[in-house]
Amino acid sequence: MHGVTTQTTPVAQPAHAPAADRLPRTITGATRLFVVVGDPVVQVQAPMLMNPVFAEVGLDAVLVPVHARPEDFPAVLAGLRAMANLDGILITIPHKVAAAALADLRSPAAAISGSANVLRREPDGRWLADNFDGSGFVRGLRRAGHRVAGANVRLIGAGGAGSAIAVALLEAGCAGLAVVDPDRARLAELLGRLEPHWPGQVTAAPPEGPGAPGTASVIDLIVNATPLGLRPQDPLPFDPTTLPAACVVADIIMKPARTRLLQAADERGLPTHPGIHMLAEQVDLYRAFFDLPGAR
Repeated sequence: MHGVTTQTTPVAQPAHAPAADRLPRTITGATRLFVVVGDPVVQVQAPMLMNPVFAEVGLDAVLVPVHARPEDFPAVLAGLRAMANLDGILITIPHKVAAAALADLRSPAAAISGSANVLRREPDGRWLADNFDGSGFVRGLRRAGHRVAGANVRLIGAGGAGSAIAVALLEAGCAGLAVVDPDRARLAELLGRLEPHWPGQVTAAPPEGPGAPGTASVIDLIVNATPLGLRPQDPLPFDPTTLPAACVVADIIMKPARTRLLQAADERGLPTHPGIHMLAEQVDLYRAFFDLPGAR
């Protein structure tokens, strides 16, 4: 079969991300495959970050999006795992918890958080799950100059990304972590996994969240780790007008880059932190995880 020529579309990149590959590339029968799986996938930024890395290191590989609905995800993942020329799977919402459960092996980060955002094929054919959402998120905060160690944090969302961020914030030495999630069973499961490692540092916050009387004054950082904000009609995950003046408002949503939450926080005069940094800071972690040339 003849190679298929594709054109990579240039996109705006963070200053520390790889330069976009503006040259045409040819996909052949020898090209190795990587995928990012989610529902939806129109918002994913991984192809724009990882494909330039493959070009930079001279690797004949390409990363493409795969749209899998929740009810289809186990079958899709099984099919991907069976593909002999597929070397890596990136996972985005809402499949991170399911991906961790379906993997053969789990890193400590994936096991404690109960979620995974990346899988690789091991030499024996088994698939190892890891999660870099949390470490990427904390790296992004630090690079932007936001304090993590000693901070009092309110985390909105105990799903796949939220669970990984909770682990990373606690590992980074936050003073206390209060988690909000309307799914009380999911919240209890997360706290049950965290408590043995960080006893007494994690609490379940009331559903009314950051606007509850008497709580706003002790929040240094608040994080939206829910999908709220992906669609224009989504409600705000919380009301930023109730927060103290120095509280950093972070959102893990990457598209749009300036969510309604961040815009509302800007109008309130609060410092904000957008979601793209969480992914951009994972590039070097992916390099090492997949043992790409030039990995540090």
